[in-house]
Amino acid sequence: MKRSTGEHIFDAVNVVLLCGVIAISFYPMLYIFNSSVSDPDQMLRSRSFMLLPEGFQLEAYKHVFQNPKIFSGYMNTLFYVVVGTAVNLLMTSFAAYGLSRADLFGRKLLMKLITFTMFFGGGMIPTFLLIQNLGMVNSRWAILIPGAISTFYFLIMKTNFESIPDSLIESAKLDGANDFTILFHIVLPLSKAILAVMTLYYAVDHWNDYVAPMLYLRNQDLYPIQIVLRDILISSSTEAMGGGVDTGFAIGENIKYATIIVSTLPIVLVYPFIQKYFVQGALIGAVKQ
Repeated sequence: MKRSTGEHIFDAVNVVLLCGVIAISFYPMLYIFNSSVSDPDQMLRSRSFMLLPEGFQLEAYKHVFQNPKIFSGYMNTLFYVVVGTAVNLLMTSFAAYGLSRADLFGRKLLMKLITFTMFFGGGMIPTFLLIQNLGMVNSRWAILIPGAISTFYFLIMKTNFESIPDSLIESAKLDGANDFTILFHIVLPLSKAILAVMTLYYAVDHWNDYVAPMLYLRNQDLYPIQIVLRDILISSSTEAMGGGVDTGFAIGENIKYATIIVSTLPIVLVYPFIQKYFVQGALIGAVKQ
């Protein structure tokens, strides 16, 4: 079928607009990388639109990897991602299975109360006071427990569980299986796709989590990489790296950019491979079969 002139113009405009969006989105990352490997003196003198590094050096990355805070931040982040995601999946599965059963007493009322929390919350100060009164401030529990269940992810998982035929669950009950057996041996094995997607959702949330550690953690040994990055970015000297090397403001700027690269590179490299699963997860939970 021959395409009209208007369709060709429309495609050309779309290509131009999308290329502009890509350039606007990509350039900040390119600038950060170029700044991290540029010669600090040349970079400060130029302060220009950098498509290529101004000189070349890896001294900033040397200081970053020598900083023990970076390593401990990575270890803490991995702990929060692994343990936190496991807690999230377990608690969300329990809640989703229970509320997916039509015979649960008070199911409609519970669903209304849970859905209400998606639109209204207590606010930052009441939440902080609650965490403080529970004795979880400055502990790993403050990162793991308050966000154990995401209402949105819970609704996706619940919708998926509802698509499992009731006949399977009824047959299991007739054979003497209790709810825990049904959940772990029937429902979850049939929901591997949604579990994989929820794992990705929760893991990315934990990796990017910034507000909760900033509010609840005081001990620097518990800081995730995001808070370590913040501490480095708010300083203009290498003293923020804990190395005690006085190389001036210029190398301090390079270290900031190098730290951004080191802290964000893992998730940037992984995300293109898992992006399709995010879309798939929304479709799995949104369409009831």
